[in-house]
Amino acid sequence: MKLLTLVASTTLVIGAWNGPALAQDRPLPTAEAFAREEAMMSASLSPDGEHLAALVSVNGGPHRLMIWTTGDLDSPPVVIGSDEREEMVGVSFIKNNRLFVTTQQWTTNTGFGRIRGGYAHRTRVIDLDGDVIPTPDFPGRPDDPTLTAFWGLGSMVSSLPNDDEDILIQPWINGDVYRYNTRRGTYRRERRGSDEFSAAQTDLNGLPRARTQFNYDSGAAYFAHWLINPQTGALEEHFRSYARDRDPLSIAAFTNDPNIILVRGARGQPRDAIWEYNIATRTFADEPAFAHPLFDAGRVIQSVRPSDYGEIIGFTYLADRSTVHWVDPEMGSIQTQVRGALGVEVEPVNWTDIETNRRVRFSAPVDDDIDIADASNDRTTLLLVRSGPGQPPEYYLMVDGRVRLLARTYPDIDPTQLGDTRLIQYAARDGLMIPAILTTPPLERFGSGPYPTIVTPHGGPWARDDMDWDPTGWAQYFAARGYAVIQPQYRGSEGWGQRLWRAGDSQWGLAMQDDLDDGVRYLIAQGIAAPDRVAIHGYSYGGYAAMMAAVRPNGLYQCAVAGAGPASLNELRQRTYDNRYLREFQHPTIAGIDPIDHIEEISIPIYLYTGDTDATVYPHESQALYDRLIAAGKPAQIRILERMQHGLYSWTPENTAAMLTTTEDYLRNACGPGGL
Repeated sequence: MKLLTLVASTTLVIGAWNGPALAQDRPLPTAEAFAREEAMMSASLSPDGEHLAALVSVNGGPHRLMIWTTGDLDSPPVVIGSDEREEMVGVSFIKNNRLFVTTQQWTTNTGFGRIRGGYAHRTRVIDLDGDVIPTPDFPGRPDDPTLTAFWGLGSMVSSLPNDDEDILIQPWINGDVYRYNTRRGTYRRERRGSDEFSAAQTDLNGLPRARTQFNYDSGAAYFAHWLINPQTGALEEHFRSYARDRDPLSIAAFTNDPNIILVRGARGQPRDAIWEYNIATRTFADEPAFAHPLFDAGRVIQSVRPSDYGEIIGFTYLADRSTVHWVDPEMGSIQTQVRGALGVEVEPVNWTDIETNRRVRFSAPVDDDIDIADASNDRTTLLLVRSGPGQPPEYYLMVDGRVRLLARTYPDIDPTQLGDTRLIQYAARDGLMIPAILTTPPLERFGSGPYPTIVTPHGGPWARDDMDWDPTGWAQYFAARGYAVIQPQYRGSEGWGQRLWRAGDSQWGLAMQDDLDDGVRYLIAQGIAAPDRVAIHGYSYGGYAAMMAAVRPNGLYQCAVAGAGPASLNELRQRTYDNRYLREFQHPTIAGIDPIDHIEEISIPIYLYTGDTDATVYPHESQALYDRLIAAGKPAQIRILERMQHGLYSWTPENTAAMLTTTEDYLRNACGPGGL
């Protein structure tokens, strides 16, 4: 049976941009160039390194799955296209000849309450020819065909890399974990689900060894981490994370020692670190297994090579971007080698430690960097991604030390036309150091400034930006047109340590907003921002911040552009209160000013846009603010984008292009006196 359709063969995609031309000799990159489907995405190597799979979009069309033989890349690949109803969004090798494929389909049966429309996802296993392995009819599946028409295997718990045929999956219908045979399509239940526990985490051998339980202690909500005792086989509670402490712990990795696991969390320290936990003695190590002196620790990277399977080969940390600290000398040498082969430069960055205000230095790539995205088990074949804030991602294949370009993901964007991006810091009015990402226009086209400037606060607010390619285009699209763009990592931002994160508590529209204004004043003082040509454009929480910038009578902004922002905090506070964990974890931190209550104070033009199927910040938030503004005689515009949800990866190319072009048009023609 073929679920997906075999289509005409296609040779390897390389991309359209072919060399360094002077930026002023080429037309500016269009909104469609930023918004198009990525030419290559979700690339994956087979464990033996003999095959490469990726989702490929030819000339911006729908993604198709292409599978190459790595030893003969010039021969046509197997090409598998989806039908009209489905869109392929993810693929990964799970065995040498088996792939786990995720598709999505638009449906109006989403269960989002007042929002009727969204994407449903289905997962399946296919072989190298595109044949679909049978999907079981799992027990407990609803009889309603409208609910089961787009279903699949559910989520993958473990690919069981040491097993040639089986994987562990968890169907979306219940919490049971099943062992699924990827050749025959048969299954057996490994672990029964429970309303009391979350899905099981597996060890290196695929055995379910850990579960998480939500419970209360004298009314205080917590997550308890339960582990199977390797000596007795008993499932026992070991440690807890109380919501009110806002110091969540998570199991980062199992190790080859059945008594030792690795746990990620701050544990009262200024930053997240990786800690050893001994199951037998029920104790954490006194010192972390990995901690960065300036930034939060991230993931644990373990070897999948049979000779040292499960050994720790690296840790990640969240610096200017997610960065790998290799503890394995071979992988460290490979990273150095590929950086050199592709011309990546590393230089010291002067930095003020946010926790201590101590002046320090750390090393970071000048612009783009190389990510080892995948590797064969023997490490002779590597999949590399080169990207940066001014470098759209490029895929490379490295075989036996030789590197070949596979694809440019945005082939119609010439990097020489993009802005220069750097990580900066400035002091807020209370002395707290605020990181920011600053992108200035190409010097040879626009000179040294001062420039018209756009403040672009991120969403969340518990989120962050980093020094990597941003597929929204919100920085580089406008930098290519002569704007400076600053992305402040205001208080409340995650990933920069506990002090900055917690400083945002209950400061919506208050100190969090001060941080944005202080960034503008810093750029004006540095001669970067033209003081009479500043606007703000934010999305989600950033949309709220743009609404608040219109309220504040500080004269810094000529206009505001607010995407999918909450005009009132009431609904968000209610939603976090209704969730028993968030009631203690996040709800107490959401307090401040509601823009919709300050219509009369708005003195600058504002453009509002939102998606008609946004179930995170409902579109009525923007509509209500717009209606009140028009009733009060204030200059306002609104656009409701069709079939658009909240998250980036649900946006269509038309959604993204519309956001860029309508915002550009508004800035040019309606932003303050004479446009920005």
